[in-house]
Amino acid sequence: MYKFHVDILCFPSSKTSLSLSLSLSLYGFCCPTNAHIIHSLSLLCASLSPSSLRLGHCRCECEKLKTSWVQMETEGAATVAVRNTTFTPKAIIHKKFGSTACYEVEEVHESPQNGCPGLAIMQKGPCLYRCTLKLPEVTVVSGTFKKKKDAEQSAAELALEKLGINPSTKVPTQQEAWDELVSRVNFLFSDEFLPALHPLSGHFRAALQREGDLSGQIPAAVIAVFDATLFNMCKSIDPKVESNPFLAILYVMRAAAKLSGLLATSEEELWIRRKNPYTPEIIESSSVEQSDSKEIFPIEAINVPCSLEKSVERVILNLSSSGYFLDVIAKQLGLLNAADILISRPIGKASSETRLYFAAPKKSLLDISSDLLNAKGACNSEGSFNARASYLSGQDIYGDAVLASIGYTWRSKNLFYEDVSLQSYHRMVIGKTPSGIYKLSREAILAAELPLAFTAKAKWKGSIPREILCTFCRQHRLEPIFSPRNTLEESSESPISHKKLKVTDLAGKETQYANGRVVDAGVKEIIESGGSFRCEVKIISKFQDFILECSPKETFKKQSDAIQNVSLKVLLWLNAYFGDLTMPLERLNASADGHNIRFDSQNFIKTFMLCHHIHTVGHKETEEGKLSFSNSVNALFALPGIEICSVIIEGPDSGVCPSIGSLACVSYSTSLVTEGKHTKELLESSDDFEFEIASGAVIPHLESVITQMTVGQSAFFSMDLPPQELVLAAAGDSARMLSLLSSETCYLEYTITLLGVTEPLEDRMEQAFFSPPLSKQRVEYAVQSIKESCATTLVDFGCGSGSLLDSLLNYPTSLEKIAGVDISRKSLARAAKILHSKLNSNSDAITSAMNSAILYDGSITNFDSRLSGFDIGTCLEVIEHMEEDQASEFGNVVLSLFRPRVLIVSTPNYEYNVILQKSNLSSQEDDPEDKSQAQCKFRNHDHKFEWTREQFNCWATELAAKHNYSVEFSGVGGSGDTEPGFASQIAVFRQEHVTKEVAFPEVSDLEQPFEVIWEWDSSDRPRSAL
Repeated sequence: MYKFHVDILCFPSSKTSLSLSLSLSLYGFCCPTNAHIIHSLSLLCASLSPSSLRLGHCRCECEKLKTSWVQMETEGAATVAVRNTTFTPKAIIHKKFGSTACYEVEEVHESPQNGCPGLAIMQKGPCLYRCTLKLPEVTVVSGTFKKKKDAEQSAAELALEKLGINPSTKVPTQQEAWDELVSRVNFLFSDEFLPALHPLSGHFRAALQREGDLSGQIPAAVIAVFDATLFNMCKSIDPKVESNPFLAILYVMRAAAKLSGLLATSEEELWIRRKNPYTPEIIESSSVEQSDSKEIFPIEAINVPCSLEKSVERVILNLSSSGYFLDVIAKQLGLLNAADILISRPIGKASSETRLYFAAPKKSLLDISSDLLNAKGACNSEGSFNARASYLSGQDIYGDAVLASIGYTWRSKNLFYEDVSLQSYHRMVIGKTPSGIYKLSREAILAAELPLAFTAKAKWKGSIPREILCTFCRQHRLEPIFSPRNTLEESSESPISHKKLKVTDLAGKETQYANGRVVDAGVKEIIESGGSFRCEVKIISKFQDFILECSPKETFKKQSDAIQNVSLKVLLWLNAYFGDLTMPLERLNASADGHNIRFDSQNFIKTFMLCHHIHTVGHKETEEGKLSFSNSVNALFALPGIEICSVIIEGPDSGVCPSIGSLACVSYSTSLVTEGKHTKELLESSDDFEFEIASGAVIPHLESVITQMTVGQSAFFSMDLPPQELVLAAAGDSARMLSLLSSETCYLEYTITLLGVTEPLEDRMEQAFFSPPLSKQRVEYAVQSIKESCATTLVDFGCGSGSLLDSLLNYPTSLEKIAGVDISRKSLARAAKILHSKLNSNSDAITSAMNSAILYDGSITNFDSRLSGFDIGTCLEVIEHMEEDQASEFGNVVLSLFRPRVLIVSTPNYEYNVILQKSNLSSQEDDPEDKSQAQCKFRNHDHKFEWTREQFNCWATELAAKHNYSVEFSGVGGSGDTEPGFASQIAVFRQEHVTKEVAFPEVSDLEQPFEVIWEWDSSDRPRSAL
């Protein structure tokens, strides 16, 4: 029997809580699991309370399990249990740094203490261990211990101390917090601290080189900022210190005033100094060298004016080897000395020395002896609010500021410094947006764009979505909390059903796909992959305020995929907001619903309110007629709504073109060109840039041109300017670019060469296993059906880039009119170019019978009367790219409304995948962590499902019977007489002769939702071809 003492927090209503303490005994020979505990507690609460009572969280103490935590969530209300949980130093390091924390343990042999003098035999002393812990920000070495784990914990503890992280879970009282703060200030001015390798000790040593009365004076802001331990102590006294740097200085000054016997302070100045100077021995051991030479070395910094009407500008700080760099920055800001400066937290990475320096409030506002509560509002009463500086730092900054990368580090006692250019500043600005973070990770600011889908880690280039979201949250002082779940565990309490589900039974239900099988979300299926995963993510502020939560319904085979996809969903929603900061709240709410996101509008707007002052929106307007438009035939295929000018494609057509899902490799360069091409400045270039077609990984302008090219061809096009901050972030000489942008009309000019194309895995497998490839076999099957039916009109549903329509023009058929419809305008642009070229060919006699061709933009689940009643319809390898309920909807629409005489539908046979995936090709795009999994995968990452023969037959048979069609089953690739059947399964629907009155849906000729993208008529053919 196991006995538990339980503390329960219940919620009788939304505003009150009720704590219960009780004892619970569970009988059994093995320790009960959390699930057992939860179930028992739920029954107990149900018997003790009305039905409206919600169980929030409970704490269970077991005699054999020491401490066990159980968190529960009912009725959709999430509650976080706040308890004093003790973590070891090593656990805290792992949580903060993960795999970047490197522990190196070495053996240390000590000589025996009671050795025998004169003994010739070497005596071996006890074996001890010493640990070196290497972190991105600091490296520490532990003492010696008898056990390896003790050495590792000691090293972790030392690292936490250096980083200013207090692992203690005890919440000190207000008086204890003040006592700790005073004790810390006392230690900082001790003899032991001056020679220490610490960022703050570097300032102490530099202050000793100041001249006159300033010698030894330490600005209070320096102490408050550069000692993380002290800063955390200030935050424990007042959490508002996190966003208001001035408050920490007030606490430091008050703590120093309590050490009047040791320290000197001034109520008129924000500095602290030891009353008794350091001894010469301490100064010598601290490597403080008084230098008579005054070597000057300039560094580049950025002046950030508080007025948004003024531009940020480059300034030069002339540092001296014998001076204090903060005095130089104070002079740049027009201040008397370093005591007048406030300093922000690091901009960017935690180890960065890039900070903002700005003026402190007037000294008259500071009264150390008075109540600090009166001084908290004073820091905001003077100067103009600096929106740009505050946005970069996440702290309230007033007045002008200087952005510089200079300071002392954990690694060396020497001063570290580097230039901060205008380009660096603008990269920091765009690095606070989801798209900007991705652009920077790809080093392609003017070409890359945050992709719209995460298909596979092997195809994703640049920082992965989870990394981008974590970086974004760090930049905005937010915290993401990921909650991945196994769907099998979620449904563990549901009754197990072994009923085989029909596709048609799933209409209107939430479904998930695993190994090609359809699984009802309310039923636990035991599948080979161990279930599927979904992940939720919640984002909170540093003060634990709720910002947003995303709870998608989609499930994935791997937990990592679920995490990446929920991260991307949040990033895309945030990116849409940053792209339109004037978006009304109603539209923002609607967009959030579409992404399965809920958010607190008040906290969300408060968090990102400064974005409106910083980020420019949209493209710079260009006067009509300023840019020269080419009359080239290539310009005919520019996408509607996308402002591409002067598109020129050069080079022979190699026939190898990018398709949806393929990886395109290009070299490109982007230049800023002034009107009349008087000036041309290179902004960005890459000799080897790879991205996935149709994933949204590059700007639409670039992809629309590349999809019209073949390997080896080069293209040139120009486009309007993107937001100015992107141009300046890409430009090496931002000052010159800014001058050009402000004085002349400019545009961007791109030069691209398509170096290579890697076909999607599905195409490569089919080409490797079948000759001719399956795609050609499907075309030949369609051609044979056309000949047998003597069809004169054909519509291709989901025509894509027009591969089928293009191939049909290579065969002599009875076709006189062809049409295609697709939802991808980019694919339709490519199809138009191909068909336009072939139909106007002077030498192609096969196409002489063709009278018209037309391409439509639209969804094949919608009806358009212009495509009704065609002789033959095709839908080859399309439906698997739709959700399964959409595939059923398409079947109903095409057979009841479009009603072609013959309809050919093909889709992959999932059962054949086991053969295709035996090849090495299928493993080339797998993640290393996924190699051990033996289950079959879909042929394409974009496939929403893949059906077995039985599932496909069931779908087609029910559709045919419902709409008065007959259906025959066939396929290509392999044999239908042997297992596992054809690689590509085909259903051919034929209209049956109506022997009795059948009620067909009424069709209106006015139903024409599709948009004509391209149209050709035989009268357009050159006369020499007739």
